[in-house]
Amino acid sequence: MNSKAKFTGKSSLYDRYRPGYPKRFFIELFTKYISGNDNFVIADIGAGTGIFTELIASIGTDIIAIEPNDEMRAILKERMEDFKQVTCLNGSAENSGVGDKSVDIVTVAQAFHWFDAVAFKKECQRILKKNGLVMLIWNSRDHSSNLNKETAKISKKYCPNFQGFSGGINIERLDLHQFFSNGYEHYAVSNPLKMDKEHFIGRNLSASYAPKKEDIFYDEFVDELGFLFEKYSKDQTILVPNDLHVYVGAII
Repeated sequence: MNSKAKFTGKSSLYDRYRPGYPKRFFIELFTKYISGNDNFVIADIGAGTGIFTELIASIGTDIIAIEPNDEMRAILKERMEDFKQVTCLNGSAENSGVGDKSVDIVTVAQAFHWFDAVAFKKECQRILKKNGLVMLIWNSRDHSSNLNKETAKISKKYCPNFQGFSGGINIERLDLHQFFSNGYEHYAVSNPLKMDKEHFIGRNLSASYAPKKEDIFYDEFVDELGFLFEKYSKDQTILVPNDLHVYVGAII
C-alpha cells in the first residue's frame, strides 16, 4: 500500500484521536523564525486532517496546506474554513503544486517518514525562498516505557503490517545530516499524553497498521488494549510517555 492510501478509511479516527502539539512552544518557536518578516508563508506538507495546521494557523501567517489523501483533505478543508489565510491543495511531498521560491518554511508534522526523502528535498529546494527552512516534527512515544513496550507487543501480535510506531522509524537514527545540507537545530520537549480509555484505544486504532472493524483481529486488538488501559490507568486516565522532537534546518 502506498503512503497516500495508508489512512484511507481511518481519517475520522485520525482526526479525533491523534494527539496535538504544545501550542505555546510552537508560538515561541515560530516567533523566533518569523520575526521581522511581514509576508511569511508556510507550506505544511502532509497536513493530514489539519491538527498541526490549525495550531500554526493561530499565528496568523499565510499557510498552504498540502494533503494527497482525499478523505484526510476533506476534513482538513472543513477544519480550515474559518482560517482565510490557509489554502488547501491536493498535492504530495514530492509534487506539492506550490509555486517556485514562494515559501519561507516547510513544515512536516508526523509524516516525513512516509516521504521519498530525496524527491522531497528537491521539492523543498524548488519551493523555498532564499534562506528558507524545513521543520520536521514528531510526537514520539518513549520506547523505554513499559506501557509503550506492551502496546507495541499487542500491535505486533494483531497487526501484520506493524513495524514499530511511526512506520517503524527510530528518529534518533534518521540520517538527517543527509537531508539537511548545512546542519540543523534539534528541539526536544517532554509531551506526555493524558487519555481516557476511549482515546487510548482510538489513538491506537488510528495507526496505519491497525485493523479496521471488518478485519478478523479487530475485536481482539481492542480488547487487549482495553486490558492494558486498566492495568496502567489511574482515576480512569492513562499517561502515555511521549516526547516532541522538532528538527529545523536549511536545504541548500
